[in-house]
Amino acid sequence: MIKLIRSGVYYTGGKIVKEAQAFMREEQKRKAVRSTISYRILGAHNHGDEENLKLKFDAIASHDITYVGIIQTAKASGLEKFPLPYTLTNCHNSLCAVGGTINEDDHVFGLSAAKKYGADYVPAHLAVIHQYMRECGAKCGAMILGSDSHTRYGALGTMAIGEGGPELVKQILNQTYDVKRPEVIAVYLKGRLRKGVGPQDVALALVKATFKKQFVKNKILEFVGPGIANLSMDYRNGIDVMTTETTCLSSVWETDEKTKEYYEIHGRAGDYKELKAGDPAYYDGAVIIDLSRVEPMIALPFHPSNAYTIREFLANPREILEKVEAQGRKLKGDDSFTLTDKIMPDGRVKVDQGIIAGCAGGMYENIAESYEILKGKNIGTDAFTLSVYPSSQPVFKGLVDNGYIGGLMESGAIVKTAFCGPCFGAGDVPANNGLSIRHTTRNFENREGSKPSGGQLAAVALMDARSIAATAANGGYLTSALDVSYTKRLKKYTFDAKIYQNRVYHGALCPKAQENLVYGPNIADWPEQIALGDNLLMRMASVLTDPVTTTDELIPSGETSSYRSNPVKLASFALSRKDPAYVGRAQEIQKEEGVRRETGSLPAEVLSALGSVQIGKNTVYGSCVVAVKPGDGSAREQAASCQRVLGGVANIAREYATKRYRSNLINWGMLPFLCEKETFAVGDYVYVEGIREAVENGAEKVMAKHISGGKVKDIVLSLGALTPDERKIILAGCLINYNKNKAKE
Repeated sequence: MIKLIRSGVYYTGGKIVKEAQAFMREEQKRKAVRSTISYRILGAHNHGDEENLKLKFDAIASHDITYVGIIQTAKASGLEKFPLPYTLTNCHNSLCAVGGTINEDDHVFGLSAAKKYGADYVPAHLAVIHQYMRECGAKCGAMILGSDSHTRYGALGTMAIGEGGPELVKQILNQTYDVKRPEVIAVYLKGRLRKGVGPQDVALALVKATFKKQFVKNKILEFVGPGIANLSMDYRNGIDVMTTETTCLSSVWETDEKTKEYYEIHGRAGDYKELKAGDPAYYDGAVIIDLSRVEPMIALPFHPSNAYTIREFLANPREILEKVEAQGRKLKGDDSFTLTDKIMPDGRVKVDQGIIAGCAGGMYENIAESYEILKGKNIGTDAFTLSVYPSSQPVFKGLVDNGYIGGLMESGAIVKTAFCGPCFGAGDVPANNGLSIRHTTRNFENREGSKPSGGQLAAVALMDARSIAATAANGGYLTSALDVSYTKRLKKYTFDAKIYQNRVYHGALCPKAQENLVYGPNIADWPEQIALGDNLLMRMASVLTDPVTTTDELIPSGETSSYRSNPVKLASFALSRKDPAYVGRAQEIQKEEGVRRETGSLPAEVLSALGSVQIGKNTVYGSCVVAVKPGDGSAREQAASCQRVLGGVANIAREYATKRYRSNLINWGMLPFLCEKETFAVGDYVYVEGIREAVENGAEKVMAKHISGGKVKDIVLSLGALTPDERKIILAGCLINYNKNKAKE
């Protein structure tokens, strides 16, 4: 089904050829490297040298749990107007009944900012962010930066990257996105999918093959090959948006007549152009996918890479579910979590809930084909429920006009408006011990909204809409879409542009300086942060030993999203699902730092342990989080900023799961240390003498003293490569301070 090639390859004559078999001369290779679509797009947006890219994007986009913080940061840094097209959507905090008025207060603030600084504003329930950008923002050969990790429009010829909010602030302030030239991996598609196999099945197979091997981490996936022509645009978009779960940096696809037709349908024929890799084109590796061999997949809790074919799973459900059950019991801290009870006496597996939603599942063809599977059937009157969320109002209207929505309603499905909530725990939270199957993007632990600290734990398995519909038609018994009979002949989709023309505020690049920002009582400024001192003293406030720590664990999604406009309030939720005592520890260290500033004194146990070592007066003291591999998943900057608000000064990790999390740490003035071998415990101290000088001089490693149980040990901490601007941001204490300093200069 999927083959990985780790060595370099050439794409020539429509085929993948290993570098060792190509017999290319060195000058031919150099030309072939420059012949990828990725190289050309990056080159057109680069303001640095060939290896150290400094990118400026064509457009940026945010939703309503990120844009307030971004605008507040940019405003504190001297914002006057948005210099590039900026789209503000409202698809995460759409439920305006959580925490009183605060969600709608954010929306009012967003509209006022769009007017004042010049942006487009998409009201709540009109579209999820990525569907709107597909329909109205993507352009062949363009680059878009979004403050959501699933910012992916590669199937439309747009190289899009999801990052934390500070990276968008840099674009707003005419600064650049700095990155080493990424490697480019060819994803070669051949063959044709069978009826019943959907885009999520291809995506989950891709994630399974690459994630744990880190095969494409921080690289660009470039989709090529004859199989592309056999995929509709909805299928391509559905595969593309899930590439985020491979931990790649971005993606782009060859474009063709189907891509052109997509732009024409949406009234933007001028935004299409043909994108093809040159012949030959050189890639740093390849993923070969035979579409004809892809089967319906299920990604079991608690990660999209924990995937099996549905056939494999149903052949041995007990052994597979017992493994997941054991992991869930460890998370919950007791033996009450069950999944094996979903196995019926006859061997079938019964699930509790089905969801088809968002940027991955809520597209026209997914929902229309689900109707065809459910046509003439119903989901039954037992506990199983099915909810369907079209990804935009134009998609919703197209489904209504063609009779699909009415048919789904008759089957017992509940059809709702465009909303990302089911994907991150803000809607359709399953019952305790419930098993939900979802065509959404993620199934990380507790992401669906359960709270282990409250004795709750549910589970989410990712599946394609077609197999979810087949399961619904079978009363909730897990079923592959290959095992049902249905017609795949779908009615043609028509895009109604008037829906957006009559409701979206189109103000991009048209600022109205006289307009005032409208603040609600929950919208607060970022607390001030101090610059990095000459020396650094850290105390370990949390030590996480899981192989991977997601951003959902660093700052939970769902119930916290309404507080993301209030940095101090939000920080009270930091690590609440993973280490509930963290906030208290961090606040205690923060108090000690306040005393230190007033008196100049440091903890007695530190002074006693260091003995003759003279601790410099200009020493900054703060908390530190230790983790094996933090930052998988969401782009949300709050995973780092909440630590900073609580007095955090650094992370220490074996490695960082994504570039974007490391960037978030840096942009909030936190040191992204690496330490492969040392073992730390909560309450330990680490003292780094001369840290400011080391950062100023570009040192990649620093000597430090680890204090544990009264004993002192010399250790080495690595900072890795930092750009000159990144060093200045850390020295200043955060991106806001850095920009204030630039303004003074």
